[in-house]
Amino acid sequence: MAERFGGKFSPQGSRTDAGVPVLTEARPKGLWRANLLFLTAFLFLLPAFGDGPREMLLGLAAGGLVILAAWLSREGLRAEAAYDARKLARRPTFPRKLAGAVLTGAALALGGVIADQGLVYPALYALVGAGLHLGAFGLDPMADKGMEGVDAFQTGRVANAVEEGEKYLAGMKDAILRARDRVLERRVEQFSAAARTLFRTIEADPGDLTAARKYMSVYLMGARDATVKFADHYAQNRDTSARADYEELLTDLETTFAEKTKTFLTNSRSDLDVEISVLRDRLKLDH
Repeated sequence: MAERFGGKFSPQGSRTDAGVPVLTEARPKGLWRANLLFLTAFLFLLPAFGDGPREMLLGLAAGGLVILAAWLSREGLRAEAAYDARKLARRPTFPRKLAGAVLTGAALALGGVIADQGLVYPALYALVGAGLHLGAFGLDPMADKGMEGVDAFQTGRVANAVEEGEKYLAGMKDAILRARDRVLERRVEQFSAAARTLFRTIEADPGDLTAARKYMSVYLMGARDATVKFADHYAQNRDTSARADYEELLTDLETTFAEKTKTFLTNSRSDLDVEISVLRDRLKLDH
């Protein structure tokens, strides 16, 4: 996974320099294959409208299965990227890519039925289609990662905390889109990278979870709520004062996360118990 380093000399870096690498969001590989699979649905959908009722229904069903297979495959690639980026990760609860392979095979089998090719050829189409899909996308992760020989309860707590934190970051990313400001979108991505660096640090040493949970839950929840509130306000009023306050808030939060990551890396616990109320007041962003 790519790394970038924040600092005052980086092109889009933070105004802080905590001396720790900042990790970018995990980027799924091979998404173009899923997009291409979406397009193949039209091979079934378009001809369906020129045939009889039976062929039309089967063609629409086959096209729908391909679209669902493409969507599941894309989501499976994203889940795999998140799995690969983490030191501790649970296997996906639902094997999306495997399900996409089954649906792709089913769609091709329906295509054989539409062509009245009996039972043998549709079955062969299904096997070949599922095999090609697995060859293109691979299998989903089938085992938990980094949890062997480690206390299952503690690692489970870490995994849950990271998943909760990722949901807050996703909420921030979705909310800031409403502000229609590319610079702010990049700032949110930059803060998210600092937060994910803390996530990876806690995954490497689950014993730090208790001290770090306030940053992974309370602060991120406040950051998400502040982003939602700011984005709705800024989209209507383009308030430059509110924008400046929000950017300052992101910088403060990014600094806090970077400093705490550095603290955890040096195993210094002396100053971990900071006052949450200070940042809570900042996160209100009453405009």
